[in-house]
Amino acid sequence: MKSLFKGIKGIIILIFLIILFVVGYFVYDGYKLYKSVIEEISIEDKIDQIQSNEEYISIDQISKDYLNAVIAVEDKRFNEHFGIDIYSIGRALLNNIENKKIIGGGSTITQQLAKNMYFDQKKRLTRKVAELFVVFNLEENYSKEEILELYVNVIYFGDGYYGIKEASNGYFDKEPSELDLNEATLLAGIPNAPSVYQLSNNSEYTYQRQIIVINAMVDCGYLDEEIANNLINEIKESKGYMK
Repeated sequence: MKSLFKGIKGIIILIFLIILFVVGYFVYDGYKLYKSVIEEISIEDKIDQIQSNEEYISIDQISKDYLNAVIAVEDKRFNEHFGIDIYSIGRALLNNIENKKIIGGGSTITQQLAKNMYFDQKKRLTRKVAELFVVFNLEENYSKEEILELYVNVIYFGDGYYGIKEASNGYFDKEPSELDLNEATLLAGIPNAPSVYQLSNNSEYTYQRQIIVINAMVDCGYLDEEIANNLINEIKESKGYMK
């Protein structure tokens, strides 16, 4: 009996050591990737480069409804977490297991900004680890407001529009500060899958996504439920094919 217990204990220790080795390997590999990208261009210089774009605008020039919509649908604990949302990661992990494939990673706004700054869209573990080092750097050196401002200026909105100013000008011929609630919630939903939700598609999926954004705003306390329901009904009535 003792020998059996020792055998099981030995197997558990071996498995633990293997896991530790694998984790260590990917952390080391991810750190090397992180070092290589910031040596090529530092985070400070990368941000200066982003902000030098003539289409870059400050957060106080953007509709509050739009900013609230982005936080609600993309990262509702944005103002509380340290760049990683453990709850979202756990939920995404369960969804991936249930669907037997990677359908989402629970990325925060800071993670998405880090990815847009330095990395491609491929779901590689080494890249995800390198991304985290960028995330921790951003969270340590920049305010939440600065991170959100950078994020909405670099994300892709489909139809060739990068950043909220291009999207607002291109889709609605308006400045981002002039967006109404309908326009703000519509734009907030597009970056999740730009090729699907871009407005040139005139797809039902775009407006289904918009309704998800509106409901997320209600859940987060950014929007009154009655106002939300009225807007949802208007969207459904204007798009007769929606149920």
